[in-house]
Amino acid sequence: MTTDWLASSRIEQLAMAENWSDILTVKAPAWNVPAKELIALDTLKVAAGIILEDAQSSERSFVMTSMCKIAFDELTEKMRFLKNSFFLAPPLTDSDLVLLGLNSREPASAPIPPPSERAEADILRPGVHLLELLLRVIGGSPLRGGAGYRIYWGVLPPGGADITAAASPKRELMKPPASGEELPFSRFTKRKRERFGFDAGDSGKTAYFCVRLENANGETGPWGALFSAAIP
Repeated sequence: MTTDWLASSRIEQLAMAENWSDILTVKAPAWNVPAKELIALDTLKVAAGIILEDAQSSERSFVMTSMCKIAFDELTEKMRFLKNSFFLAPPLTDSDLVLLGLNSREPASAPIPPPSERAEADILRPGVHLLELLLRVIGGSPLRGGAGYRIYWGVLPPGGADITAAASPKRELMKPPASGEELPFSRFTKRKRERFGFDAGDSGKTAYFCVRLENANGETGPWGALFSAAIP
């Protein structure tokens, strides 16, 4: 039996659900699993089994395939809920997890540190009113810990925006920014190329950018250098 029902076949998943049902019939009170959760598991397990049997005994159709997927998605979600809510803490032991077909408790993963590298980008002009950034980590280091690029940007009209334009949804800049912290908008991406489209009326204005790395926890690294380009 696989240790991860998400990677198992539907027949294996039904077998695991049946195993859980048998074990919980005895262990549910001691493991603090409410009776309604066992009933829900049994209901979804039976429904998935019936639909799978029908799907195997008839010609495959889009409707039957969809019904089968929905039934097993619902069963998977219930099993995931039971695992996360009741199986990963005492009173269950590692031997109990093995009986359930699950891996023993894994040690806590090491914390992800904030990024320490800086990021930069080159600017391309792929078309009218378009700017595209080619993003990279300075020094060529790979992205780590689920990190990506947090891009900050803002638009400066010639002579600077007046108070009305600065307070509008476009939040145009009143003067050239001194740092990335003064840029009003940001976007996160893990792509190495990121395209920005501007309004037709923005042509001739200056777009300012600044990039820094951001990890999976939302922690950011040091600011990169400001850079800018005229909007085509």
